[in-house]
Amino acid sequence: MRDNRAIISRFLLTLMILLAINFFLPRMMPGDPFSLTSSDVQGEDIVIMTEAQRAYYMEYYGLDRPLHEQFIIYLKNLAGGDLGKSISNKMAVGDMIRIHLPWTILIVFGATVISTIVGVLLGTLSARNQKKGVDRFMMAGLIAFAEIPSFLLGLILLLIFVVQLRLFPIAGAVTPFADYGSVWSMAGDVAYHAVLPVLTLSLTQLTGVYLLTRNTLITVTTKDYIRTARAKGLGERVVWTRHALRNALLPVVTRTGFMIGALMGGSVLVETVFSYPGLGMTLRSAVIARDYPLIQGILLVIAVSILICNLAVDLIYKRLDPRVVI
Repeated sequence: MRDNRAIISRFLLTLMILLAINFFLPRMMPGDPFSLTSSDVQGEDIVIMTEAQRAYYMEYYGLDRPLHEQFIIYLKNLAGGDLGKSISNKMAVGDMIRIHLPWTILIVFGATVISTIVGVLLGTLSARNQKKGVDRFMMAGLIAFAEIPSFLLGLILLLIFVVQLRLFPIAGAVTPFADYGSVWSMAGDVAYHAVLPVLTLSLTQLTGVYLLTRNTLITVTTKDYIRTARAKGLGERVVWTRHALRNALLPVVTRTGFMIGALMGGSVLVETVFSYPGLGMTLRSAVIARDYPLIQGILLVIAVSILICNLAVDLIYKRLDPRVVI
């Protein structure tokens, strides 16, 4: 019980630090939502909003006040469940997040499941064939593969499967103006558009799960209880599945929590590559427009999601192995 309270206390402290970073970081970027400029070929700035207009909107949105006052107002509104109003889209930030969040959850959840299952299977296969050709081939291939950035990997898949083979759509999450005859046809269309974003995110995390599973299994199989199980005459399949793999999966549970955070961050680039209408794509547009309320709302949702996942992982890990002191 005391360990759980310590975990929750760390969660709340981290949340308060994130709220401060979430507020001040967007305002450290050059410019503001109302000093929009563009440049011609000579690099001269062309102002498309007058200074009087800019001052009016700065006062209207309260951005002319001192930062500490703005931060206090932000915390008060947040305590009341108000994330503010998007400056560039003129919509409530909460409504925009509700529209775009399900798409990001879809591809992040899909990528988490796929990369975890495939990584564990490949890691088990590699550990069972340690120092053999299969193990060396997978080790070298996956480590080299992990060095490819997510946006570059997405572009490669886009060129191969969309431009060359024409197997998947180039953008979007659904077919525009599609007339679905049933829920299943709609679900199939959504899955069809999500294949490449999910595949890209899965491949970016696959190597980490593979290496963790492989190395943990190799370490676990040297333990005394594994030798005891084999001495009892248990078959190799039972030894690996019921004894070795079960204990090796504990670190993978922890890895999954961090993986979700990495996937949430990686979705910004991947959604941009595939023009997928999730939070990542919306965050990119908000940063370009210096839309402080929208940036704050999206970053807050991402940060809280990561914290909740890590909190859940800590509690689950403690339940799976009571010996661990967190």
